[in-house]
Amino acid sequence: MSANLTSRDRLLRAMRCQDVDHTPCAFMSFAALRGRCQDAYEVARQELAWGLDSWIFAPPTWRNERPNHPDLRGLPIRLPADVKVELWLEDAPDDDCPVLHKTYHTPAGRLTTSVRKTADWPHGDFVPLVDDFQIPRALKPLVTDEADVEGLRHLLIPPTAEEIAIFRGELARAGAFAAAHGVIIAGGWGVGADMAGWLCGLEQLALLAVDRPALVQELLAIIGRWNEARMRVVVEAGVDLYIRRGWYESAQFWSPRLYRRLILPWLQRESALAHAHGALFGYIMTAGLTPMLDLIAESGVDVLLGLDPLQGGPDPLAAARDRLAGRVCLWGGVNAALTVEAGSADDVTTAVGRALETMAGVNGFILSPVDNVTRITRNVWRNVDVFIETWRHAVGLNRF
Repeated sequence: MSANLTSRDRLLRAMRCQDVDHTPCAFMSFAALRGRCQDAYEVARQELAWGLDSWIFAPPTWRNERPNHPDLRGLPIRLPADVKVELWLEDAPDDDCPVLHKTYHTPAGRLTTSVRKTADWPHGDFVPLVDDFQIPRALKPLVTDEADVEGLRHLLIPPTAEEIAIFRGELARAGAFAAAHGVIIAGGWGVGADMAGWLCGLEQLALLAVDRPALVQELLAIIGRWNEARMRVVVEAGVDLYIRRGWYESAQFWSPRLYRRLILPWLQRESALAHAHGALFGYIMTAGLTPMLDLIAESGVDVLLGLDPLQGGPDPLAAARDRLAGRVCLWGGVNAALTVEAGSADDVTTAVGRALETMAGVNGFILSPVDNVTRITRNVWRNVDVFIETWRHAVGLNRF
């Protein structure tokens, strides 16, 4: 092994649980920095200038460029031509918030949702097909019964030839940048039960999984086949890492028994598909992951993103190390919201040191705030500097 790996080689070796020249540091997500930059390539250049191990996600669209699916990165979601949409706003006599109503007219019938337009609703007079903000504000989720599941079949369609061609063009640009700057390319996001949570509401989905598991199984199968068609476009085009989001697939929402029955088979299928095309398979889960670690070990996942030391037990990073070390790369180690964004410089120094100490001598660790640095206060930027400098000092790099 070279004593001076490129960022790309260092991350790939870490994700394969191989030895590296030093522990890599790559931010899972860095919305605060995106606000300073023109595009994803400028973000990567800045991270590399700081000495971080950066990466490019393809397609590199930002949240505001995904109106129908702001919380699902990746290929666009479009509605089929034979689905007609109604959208209207009305005052609610018993509520201080107006209500947005949306109806999708499909060949199998109507799908409807109603959402409270609260003061912090970020989408104006629009309702995305899926996003996080709808879950607590939905008076009527889009999917509640078998008839809605049938209607959903007509909404979720595979990428078009035009969308595939556009993606391949974006990937070619990302590939040229990656080759020139020595970074990896990631694609995705894959999605399963997170999508079901958006469509049904998380509380309602948990109840349906217990009371009507066959309905949830069919819903996840529809989502799974749709997701697989999208995934094939990405992995066949060629990425280093394919990532599936699983924030809503943790033990906060699913028992291990239901996870094994309803979620694990799709995760195994997707990891095998990634591997068949030479890609590593990443899986995002933060809170509530400890009870799922043995199941994740069975899944074929190569990289577990989102190891947060302050969520899910007394020491989730150590628990994951003890049960997955050498088999699954662990990416994370420091809480973003409480430590980097709201903590002191000493808090950051301590947290970075503790994460590196916990994973000392273990092949397969990537240091990162979990999961996103979003705020842009002066305290945050100071703490980002402290985070990077503490890591650089600990792994023996010069000051940047």
